[in-house]
Amino acid sequence: MNLIVRLADEVDAGAWDAFVLTLPEATFFHRYGWRRVIREAYGHRTHFLLAERDGVIEGVLPLAEIKSRLFGHALISSPFCVYGGIAAATSQAREVLDQRAQSLARELGVGHLEYRDRDVPAHADWPGSELYVTFRKEIDPDVEKNMAAIPRKQRAMVRKGIKNGLSIDLESGVDGFFAVYADNVRRHGTPAMPKRYFALLREVFGADCEVMLVRGPDAQVVSGVMSFYFRDEVLPYYAGDALAARALAANDFKYWELMRRACERGVRIFDYGRSKVGTGPYDFKRNWGFEPKLLHYRYQLVKAERLPENNPNNPKYQLFIKAWQHLPLPVANFIGPFIVRNLG
Repeated sequence: MNLIVRLADEVDAGAWDAFVLTLPEATFFHRYGWRRVIREAYGHRTHFLLAERDGVIEGVLPLAEIKSRLFGHALISSPFCVYGGIAAATSQAREVLDQRAQSLARELGVGHLEYRDRDVPAHADWPGSELYVTFRKEIDPDVEKNMAAIPRKQRAMVRKGIKNGLSIDLESGVDGFFAVYADNVRRHGTPAMPKRYFALLREVFGADCEVMLVRGPDAQVVSGVMSFYFRDEVLPYYAGDALAARALAANDFKYWELMRRACERGVRIFDYGRSKVGTGPYDFKRNWGFEPKLLHYRYQLVKAERLPENNPNNPKYQLFIKAWQHLPLPVANFIGPFIVRNLG
């Protein structure tokens, strides 16, 4: 039978996820549920492609189209995700999916087509970005060995959090998490994702999307993290801290508790996620003993003449960042979703 490429639909969701789960190169961000999250949270068009032979999937490519007057028109695999690109079991499936994506990009008239490959670039010949790295590390089945593996200064911060009487609990919703997350990103001068987006992540991915809160000695929430579980990996993806968190060492305590709990449930890989080179989060993760690995973001320039620079490191956004830091939180939370939906 010939290999065909077509748009996936809801009836394909189970087979799509079953394929992704068994393919080593696939990631949590290749899961079919992202189609619903992106469409319902932000209203973007999605183009989830699958390659199949005789009804059996050999490759998938989740794509979403972002069209913005301010930030341009792009076809991305995948927006709001740190990893993406083609996930295929055969070279033929990879080739036909790539050809269809390029054809779709021309049909839609986008500025660029973007693949966010984690391990190997789909197109080493396309222009790329060296802005982002990821931090992934195998953790030991023994909890105490993981504590001992944390470099001394950072380990001292973890122990400080423990001595400060911090505790954790799991949140069934997103209200407590969103409060510290939204305040945190506003202080850093960036818009917050809408609360509806986080609620959708919980709804779509169920037990594989977990919210852990850190409470201070007075039982007030001082920190929180939303994590994704995929196969034998855990990925802390969104996080936030209240102003009180720093003095309590709540940030280090939070990630240690997540690692400890993940270890106890048999998780093998701790994925600290994406950071921009040379930033505070980049240094923080290195201080935990994690080594950076370059992410392979590649761009086919279709109508655009240069690479997109829609990130806080772009000098033209510095005045915006400084102004945003002084907005009242309710105002920032109201306006933010209209901006962040177009950034991807």
